[in-house]
Amino acid sequence: MTKFYLDTSAIVKRYVTEQGSETIDYLYAKAEIGQLTIAFSLWNIGELLGVFDVNRRRKWLTEKEFRNAIAYFGEDAAKLARLKTIEIVPVTSKIMTEAWDRLLTYHIYQSDALQIVSCIESKCDVLITADQRLVKACQKAKLKTFDIENKEEELRDSIDVHS
Repeated sequence: MTKFYLDTSAIVKRYVTEQGSETIDYLYAKAEIGQLTIAFSLWNIGELLGVFDVNRRRKWLTEKEFRNAIAYFGEDAAKLARLKTIEIVPVTSKIMTEAWDRLLTYHIYQSDALQIVSCIESKCDVLITADQRLVKACQKAKLKTFDIENKEEELRDSIDVHS
């Protein structure tokens, strides 16, 4: 089964409507019927909560929307866990030390390096992001990647081919 790795910028699109949200919803729908697996790192959960919190503090999300987004994320994770179509990659010392090497090699942030290593470690077929620096680093690492905001149609085609 094809496994799609989502970085935080891609996960957010499931819970905050923005460019790429429809495609992420489509990806989740395919996971819900067992046609593919979604993966992300435990690290992403903290980043996701941070994004929700920033959006709430900036008044881009109401308190109710903030609470609903967190609840919806938990419900999605629990449902996909029951279906065995989600993998939450742990942040191990091995992943962290390998990420340091990527950080120095590709001159990227620790979090981006962690995404690359987590994607490789979990044997994902594709990494999805909206982060241009991460896209470039993935290309250097020879990881198949899709920019959810600029290659949305190609990503949908890839989802259909692999499901």
